[in-house]
Amino acid sequence: MQNAVISYPRIGALRELKFALEKYLKKELSKEELFQMAKELRKRHWLSQKEAGIDFISSNDFSFYDTVLDTAYALGIIAKRYKELNLDSFETYLAMARGYQGEKGDVKALAMKKWFNTNYHYLVPECDSVEDIKLNAEKILNEYKEAKQLGIESKVVITGFFTLFKLIHFQSEAIKEEAKARLLNAYKFLLIELNKAGVKWVQFDEPYLVHDLSIADIALFKSFYKDILSQKADLKILLQTYFGDVRDIYDDLLILDFDGLGLDFIEGKESLNLVKKGFSADKILFAGLVNGKNIYKNNYQKSLNLLKELEKYAKNIVLNTSCSLLHVPYTIKNESKLDKGFLEHFAFAEEKLIELKELKELFLAKDEKHPLLQANLRLFEQKENKKNEAVNKRISELKEADFKRSPNLKQRRELQKAELNLPLLPSTTIGSFPQSLDVRSTRLAFKKAEISASAYTEFNQSKIKECIKFQEEIGLDVLVHGEFERNDMVEYFGESLEGFLFTQNGWVQSYGTRCVKPPVIWGDVSRLKPITVAWSKFAQSLSSKLVKGMLTGPVTILNWSFPREDISLKQSTLQIALAIRDEVLDLEAAGIKIIQIDEAALREKLPLRRSDWHKEYLEWAIPAFNLVHSGVKASTQIHTHMCYSEFSDIIKEIDAMDADVISFEASRSNLSLLDSLKEAEFKTQVGPGVYDIHSPRVPSVKELEEVIEKILAKLDKEQIWINPDCGLKTRGKKEVEASLKNMVEATLNIRKKL
Repeated sequence: MQNAVISYPRIGALRELKFALEKYLKKELSKEELFQMAKELRKRHWLSQKEAGIDFISSNDFSFYDTVLDTAYALGIIAKRYKELNLDSFETYLAMARGYQGEKGDVKALAMKKWFNTNYHYLVPECDSVEDIKLNAEKILNEYKEAKQLGIESKVVITGFFTLFKLIHFQSEAIKEEAKARLLNAYKFLLIELNKAGVKWVQFDEPYLVHDLSIADIALFKSFYKDILSQKADLKILLQTYFGDVRDIYDDLLILDFDGLGLDFIEGKESLNLVKKGFSADKILFAGLVNGKNIYKNNYQKSLNLLKELEKYAKNIVLNTSCSLLHVPYTIKNESKLDKGFLEHFAFAEEKLIELKELKELFLAKDEKHPLLQANLRLFEQKENKKNEAVNKRISELKEADFKRSPNLKQRRELQKAELNLPLLPSTTIGSFPQSLDVRSTRLAFKKAEISASAYTEFNQSKIKECIKFQEEIGLDVLVHGEFERNDMVEYFGESLEGFLFTQNGWVQSYGTRCVKPPVIWGDVSRLKPITVAWSKFAQSLSSKLVKGMLTGPVTILNWSFPREDISLKQSTLQIALAIRDEVLDLEAAGIKIIQIDEAALREKLPLRRSDWHKEYLEWAIPAFNLVHSGVKASTQIHTHMCYSEFSDIIKEIDAMDADVISFEASRSNLSLLDSLKEAEFKTQVGPGVYDIHSPRVPSVKELEEVIEKILAKLDKEQIWINPDCGLKTRGKKEVEASLKNMVEATLNIRKKL
């Protein structure tokens, strides 16, 4: 029995990579200093795994921004607009990730999408020519050599050919066909180079295999790997999958010349049954039993029972994580405020290394009285006080009518038109405004009790006044209060609800330098008192224009938290929905006429197999949102927002959320969603994002006019709202003000034409 980690968090225990890269971008750190810090971080991460007794440690799992981007860059998949900037290699890489606006040009960043069913975002590779597709293995080989110098024989990790090929945006079918052969040659050349370097194991990550696969997909995969594996020579190849099971292609994977097969036994519902069908004696099973996506301790008895079952069918087993540990925080060692009684139930990335080590020891010992096993059993036998009978009673008493809003959308629209009196193409923002240093430092001072509650309120009210004044001056139609009191759109609500726990340093990378700190759902969820009402009421008192009330929806709160494992996701979501419903009704009673309930993460727990969508997720996720707003008056306008996912295939379900207005991220995907909206005869009013807020570049008035005209060509003018594609919290004040001024000016110009 050996153990392995698919890949490790790269951001650092205290977000060292984030801060270093941000300093570099501000020209406060040289490139040499940044690269040296990254090298030290990799060393620290490798040695921590070595010290924990991990047998298979990965290299090339480090990235300054995103590993899919790294793979594309290493293979020369670089769109012409980035090459034409004539920047050095690292600056070209960053231009692809963040966009570029400067003396050498003005280009948008690559599109960004959610990584399968997680809150991590990958950059979508863009291929508009094939001439430069060839391998540059410098990063891959250098990181392997770095690990080797530390006495670590690492397995080299790279995004697999099939997954990469499925994720690339090809400019045309002709380019796609031309690129196929060139990419195959690049992967084959990679194996040759790795052989020369003395690499023992290569891990090809192929999470796309857990989707529903067509006959053509399977044929494509087999043809790819028969060709690639012809160059393996002395290399051992691990085909690694995660986020589900590989039922459509399992038999073929056994036949192909892979030395190891990585299967997910946490999210892979059929993985055990597949192995029971048979497993190749010449292959090693990398069994993903330690959950890479949640932070609760592993139940050793359950894992050992599963290992015993797998042992009947697989001759050689390596105990593995279910997916990359990128999706969990780094370590509980930096948590000094949470009670030990809670912490003993948690395992972050570093603690999961210990779990892998202990499970290996227990499996080899085969001793039911082993102290490690007994301690773990006691942990799971503890009776925790997680129940709230009043909450469960409310859920049991819910009726079908509680999930439906009346009158219908068409009738509501006429009532709201008269009540709200908004112009054609109303302009607004998604909610948050930049959080400057004084905002963050004042919030921290309040948390440390260094300033009083009244001083904190006074400070935030002054910020809200500035924000409202700016929006009025530039001419936005529907205003927001800026959310200066909020640390995070989920954490803020969790802190005001019963049933949540919070970490100090439980940071998880979302994309690039953006990290989030997901709350932990520990017990039954309820709302004790209003959360946002006072702030919204104050903001509305400052303006004759409408100010939106801003809330986070129940599905997003669940999906951006670490969920309980002792009750269903549906039950947890309904509990949160009732709490947010109470807040919606209180906002309405306070005179707020437009209420936005963000469901940015609606798609995240959507099963990757279409056949499971409704029964396992949509049949309760959509009604949970309906429950939140079904009690408001017809004249109250309900908005929601969704970002950085593919929505085309669930458009009808989104329409069934029965919101009055939905804003989508659309700018990075070049408004491709509009065709799906038109085809589905989408009824809800729509605000497709007209510019990308995850890039520092400022769009011109002309550019924004062109975007709005594109939207008008696809959707009815009465249906369209104008807004950025996401909240503005992470951006700088100057770029936000310039971008919004341009957005309003462009809207007014188009409005005059209409």
